[in-house]
Amino acid sequence: MPLFPRIDSRSVIFAGAYLALWAAANAYLGFTGADWMFPAFSLAAFGAALPTLSIVLTRNAAPPPVVVPRPAVELTALLGFLALYAVLFLGWGMSATHAIVPAGRGRELLVLGVKLIVHVAAPAILLTSLGAPLAPLFDSGIRRPGFWPPLLVLGAIILALMCVVSPALSEIAALHASRATLAWAAPATFVWLALEAGLCEEFLFRAVLQTRLAAVLRNETGAVVAGALLFALAHAPGLYLRGHPGVDGYSTDPVQVIAFTVAVLSPVAILFGTLWARTRSLLLIVLLHAAVDVLPNLADFIHTWTP
Repeated sequence: MPLFPRIDSRSVIFAGAYLALWAAANAYLGFTGADWMFPAFSLAAFGAALPTLSIVLTRNAAPPPVVVPRPAVELTALLGFLALYAVLFLGWGMSATHAIVPAGRGRELLVLGVKLIVHVAAPAILLTSLGAPLAPLFDSGIRRPGFWPPLLVLGAIILALMCVVSPALSEIAALHASRATLAWAAPATFVWLALEAGLCEEFLFRAVLQTRLAAVLRNETGAVVAGALLFALAHAPGLYLRGHPGVDGYSTDPVQVIAFTVAVLSPVAILFGTLWARTRSLLLIVLLHAAVDVLPNLADFIHTWTP
């Protein structure tokens, strides 16, 4: 298949517009005294180097088409859903969910269930009501060319990056957990995050949203960058309303919060969006998403799930 993204005038315009918005967001962070170096790293690694490598690794991929019967109608409905999702769920619903059960295993199970309903069940019901097929969105792609090379190579690189850019290893070491504990906790954390973060976010934002954006825009590059920006912006209300000074990106300035989500989160979504466009494999991007989150969350998982 031709390398994605295609080098045409519309793709260049979409990519240029994204870079301009990202630069404006990062400039605002620098102007307000916030960290602008990590966003620059995020763009270089997740928004440029890894997507380029993913294109090379999926050069033999043969993704099946995903039929979108009514692109404009489906996209309009999804954007309305995302607006409610960003404000009501990320901004209020998560706090309400946390208030139901005290911190601990019960709360974690409740949060997982609620996230699966909101991110997977609800958009699936919405698409079904509009007559859109769901089966292609859940295609694992595990038997198609282009699945294993990016999973193994990008997975290893992502884990190595997380060792360097996050304090995960020092946090894990501080627990003084035994090798036996780490032996079960590491894969358990990975599976948990593949469901809670990977499946939830990748199904909604890549399989569902990006596919509709591509059908409306008729341009995969435009779908990737628009989807990445929507992914980032959807996280802003929750960070602003539920964040606190110990959370990365939190600020009492809502513009700074928006700038942080665009500058830091959208490049990560560029990587996953590129992989979805190249492979149409939900399983692949779910597993790689879990690879991003597993080390930073391993210490908390051990603390919660060990006696």
